[in-house]
Amino acid sequence: MERRIRRLGIALVVLFVILFGQLAYVQVFAADDIKNHPANFSRQLIAEYNVQRGKILTADGLVLAESVPGDPNSRYRFERRYPEGDLYGYITGYYSRIYGRSALEQSMNPYLSGEAPELAISTFGDLFLGRPKRGANVLVTIDSDLQQVARDAMAGNQGAVVAIEPSTGDILALYATPGFDPNDLSNGTDEQIRQAWTSLNADPENPLLALSNQELFLPGSSFKIVTASAALENGFGPDSVWPNPHRLTLPLTNEQLQNFGDEHCNGGASTITMAEAFEESCNVTFAEIGLELGPERMADQARRYGLCATNPPEQTSCEEQLIRFELPFQNGRFPDPAYFEQNDPLLAFSAIGLDNDLVNPLSMALTASAVANQGVMMEPRIVTQVRDSQGRVAREFAPSEFGRAISGRSAADLTRMMISVVNEGTGFRAQIPGIQVAGKTGTATNGEGQAPNAWFTAFAPAGGGRPPRIAVSVIVLDGGSLGSEATGGQVAAPIARAVMEAYLR
Repeated sequence: MERRIRRLGIALVVLFVILFGQLAYVQVFAADDIKNHPANFSRQLIAEYNVQRGKILTADGLVLAESVPGDPNSRYRFERRYPEGDLYGYITGYYSRIYGRSALEQSMNPYLSGEAPELAISTFGDLFLGRPKRGANVLVTIDSDLQQVARDAMAGNQGAVVAIEPSTGDILALYATPGFDPNDLSNGTDEQIRQAWTSLNADPENPLLALSNQELFLPGSSFKIVTASAALENGFGPDSVWPNPHRLTLPLTNEQLQNFGDEHCNGGASTITMAEAFEESCNVTFAEIGLELGPERMADQARRYGLCATNPPEQTSCEEQLIRFELPFQNGRFPDPAYFEQNDPLLAFSAIGLDNDLVNPLSMALTASAVANQGVMMEPRIVTQVRDSQGRVAREFAPSEFGRAISGRSAADLTRMMISVVNEGTGFRAQIPGIQVAGKTGTATNGEGQAPNAWFTAFAPAGGGRPPRIAVSVIVLDGGSLGSEATGGQVAAPIARAVMEAYLR
């Protein structure tokens, strides 16, 4: 009898081992294969759309994305809606049953879908009470009034506007055009969604990529902020004196670099200070500064502003992501010093924002914010809190420093130089009565026979004992309404002014 009981016990143990082994195999080792099996895709999709996904809201409570009950005849219990359409398309991204997720819908998906560990109590409560599973709400830093001002100020021009709070890195406005309406990829029949996707991807203007943070452009003279920073950090003060020809013969070549419009700076005087050259945006002087500094010091300063090193044409993409951000972001680029070993004269062009310098409005807004923030650059922040379906804070996202770009003294010197650009120089159209603005214009070549891209990068208030509250960078593609006659001071500066004035008033 005891032998039979022993055999039965052993058999039960073996069966339990087999059972638990099978469960472990299914839940751990084979889970991904089972989940991704085509036969299960439809079931997964139906289960996903049975969740009341959390909202995305602005700092002032405007709903940017929400899940609403679907058609009673549909197999999907909820559908995703974007009440503000294309105004926030690059921020929310899309949530599509065919093409997946993008932007915050992707990066915040564990919270929006209710899957994050921080939401376990809320999720259990929904299960216990028999309610549909509800995701958490995501709060973003965007000021909805300022976002609308940015759109209005662009006045139909193609380009982008980014506004940041310098002390925190909070994104106050992020607008780019052409844009897209995420409703087109998230609602409608499968055929309608596919048609919208095909149309968006066939558009030569690439509306699914944000000009504000996903595309890269030559910065032109707005990059002189970086070159001036390198000079200040390496012992060349605002009053340092430089030769002042209107054309510069490049080392080891017969090629010449010239000032904008082939004009003389400082009334044609034989010398000029760095501050005067910055105010007038003199290409020759800043080319001289770049050559004097050399590629190592220029590349080091660019990296401290978050620009990664590349060695074109073999290597044109970043090997590492320097700046963290909840949205897709292309790091700015500056050539590795090794690049200039074979292309020494090109350092003169890189010093004035040409050759292979590449940035976007977000990276330039971060540069301006570092100057405004006494030399410390913050990482961009667009999400502040996650709140569960009961309104409880499940997670907070604190401001984070990227690092010190320049010393406090250099930041103060550069601020005074940028103030002169607005008060006396090329950026005068950014002046705001009663508020001191610091800025830098840029006009960047855009291909043979094409109108230039116009830039303006600024912050305010600047000086006078009042801490800066907003940093802005604007790009207008192809010269906007002025075409080939455009400059950053004419086209982009008034847009930046409108955004800063609206926020500060």
